[in-house]
Amino acid sequence: MLLTTGQAAQELGCAVTTFRRLMHAGLIPGVSRRGVRVMIPLDAVQALSSRRHAPLEQVIPREVAVLRVDTAQPAGEPDRDWIGFAASLSPDDLLKALRGWWRCDAASVAAGGALPVTLSGYVVAVLTGLERWERNSEGRHAFPNARLAGHVTDLVTPRTSITSTLDDDRRLAELLLGTRLASHSGGAIAYVRTHIAS
Repeated sequence: MLLTTGQAAQELGCAVTTFRRLMHAGLIPGVSRRGVRVMIPLDAVQALSSRRHAPLEQVIPREVAVLRVDTAQPAGEPDRDWIGFAASLSPDDLLKALRGWWRCDAASVAAGGALPVTLSGYVVAVLTGLERWERNSEGRHAFPNARLAGHVTDLVTPRTSITSTLDDDRRLAELLLGTRLASHSGGAIAYVRTHIAS
């Protein structure tokens, strides 16, 4: 059975534009066209709907920053071609697209030890190596030593690519990739409690 984008969004309880971001990022296999309509397999939508929530209680800090991104767009910057997320980007291009420049409390981001990257509420990448940051004249921060611990190439299965060789990075990527992680913020960076008692 196939669903329209509107039906798929309704099934997931999200806006159509939110669901379309997942499609445009190349994270949903089996998408087809019937005339002007884009159709999505019901089983793909059900798999997304049943995806578990990120087990933040297993992340040691009391608060973790979350980078909320859109589908990859041309950056028009000398040091990177893209900004945002797409499953088709190489790990090198993806890392450049995700490691800055963001308005944030850089010390809080670093203290979390990892930066889950979400697209439409799903963790699609995890950055680590956030101990050092730079600030530009506009008050935005970048993390030049950030590492891409891993990323998602298919959110339905999910299929992930673990790109770091460090055990802690790999553990965090395996723990978080493909999970659901709700966050609310007026900007790109949100801060989410991990529910560990103080």
